[in-house]
Amino acid sequence: MPADAENRLGTYLRDRRTRLDPAAFGLSCGRRRTPGLRREEVASRANISATWYTWLEQGRGGAPSADALDRIAKGLMLTEPEREHLYMLGLGRPPEVRYKPADGVTPRLQRILDAFEVSPAIIKTATWDVLAWNRAAAAVLTDYGQLPREERNILRLIFGSAQVRAAQEDWEGVARFVVAAFRADIARAGAAGSEDAARLVDELSRLSPDFAALWRENDVIAAGEGVKRLHHPEAGLLELEFSSFVVEGRPELAMVVYNTASATMAERIRAFMAKRATAVGSAPVPAGARA
Repeated sequence: MPADAENRLGTYLRDRRTRLDPAAFGLSCGRRRTPGLRREEVASRANISATWYTWLEQGRGGAPSADALDRIAKGLMLTEPEREHLYMLGLGRPPEVRYKPADGVTPRLQRILDAFEVSPAIIKTATWDVLAWNRAAAAVLTDYGQLPREERNILRLIFGSAQVRAAQEDWEGVARFVVAAFRADIARAGAAGSEDAARLVDELSRLSPDFAALWRENDVIAAGEGVKRLHHPEAGLLELEFSSFVVEGRPELAMVVYNTASATMAERIRAFMAKRATAVGSAPVPAGARA
């Protein structure tokens, strides 16, 4: 087996180091036998021992700690995907997620939502704020564009809106599911200890004894897929299959798509959306919040 294959971490570190421009760090470029930074320069930037860093590149430094990898990543000016790759090589796992509150989505993500003609689709945060939605979601689920920004939260609607509660075929089952899925989501996104999550849990616990009781149960569930049955005031009973997808590179965001369970159901939604569009005029329903 080639030596590089046996020391993938050292090979990767050496490759990243030799690609850096010393001038960008205010270092002299003269009298360098190899391109990039010297090992001791990377070690100094990472605040670690030059000897240990050399051993690490040579494959004899032992298993690095997460803190050491973070300092090396910073010293080498790695991007987030490069830092994740460094963790996989050094520790065999990705780094802990760094929670970042999200304010919106890219136009590209919004266009993906808009491509679903009769399938409601939304983008939600780890704390279940709805950031973007398509016309089908506005027609079938909730017209989020008619709500103040702070009220576009699925948990607040489930536990605080009598209208939303009445629309659920099995509200108790839905409530139990969303609380357990919410707990899993904030943990996955690194938001479990955040002020945003704590503030929302406190608010919902004061608002709803049902939420407070379910939260104390500490249940956790993956919200990957399932079936949603709801009573729409005009379209009648709707059965939708939903699938949830984490947005690549943004672990705090998830896209949820609700597909119709049959062609007949799709036609009912299409007819209702056409009727709704006629009622409000030719202007499209506001689709969502764009960043």
